[in-house]
Amino acid sequence: MRVLFVCLGNICRSPTAEGVLRHKLRAAGLEQWVRVDSAGTGDWHVGKAPDQRTRLAAQRRGYALEDLRARQVEPADFQHFDLILAMDRDNLADLQRLRPAGAPAALDLFLRRYQLAVDEVPDPYHGGAAGFEQVLDLIEQACDGLLQEIRGRL
Repeated sequence: MRVLFVCLGNICRSPTAEGVLRHKLRAAGLEQWVRVDSAGTGDWHVGKAPDQRTRLAAQRRGYALEDLRARQVEPADFQHFDLILAMDRDNLADLQRLRPAGAPAALDLFLRRYQLAVDEVPDPYHGGAAGFEQVLDLIEQACDGLLQEIRGRL
């Protein structure tokens, strides 16, 4: 199975989701069967590491994001990934516009798919440390649901 997480710049929310899911897959012994990546709909941060606040919040919970680098969504992603999960409605709308005709990837809002109380992962970029913690809380919960889906598919 191949999963792609998408946010705006690929330096906060989507790399957090990538790191959390990789960690959970490794703990479950499933990492060899699942490809996980993240990307942004914008190109502002291509090649950069995740935001320092994102890395610090993740590190405090045992997630390693240091080796990740931002990239922009490409048309080929819609062919290579089975599931593309957007962090918010704007990202989902951008993905729907970018999606080539006939592309097989399933698109959805990450939190909505796993029935959390909210549909969108808020962008913590312009806020304080509490926003990054909230993002991690939401992503950890949704990744538990995704892990169940992955087990069902495998």
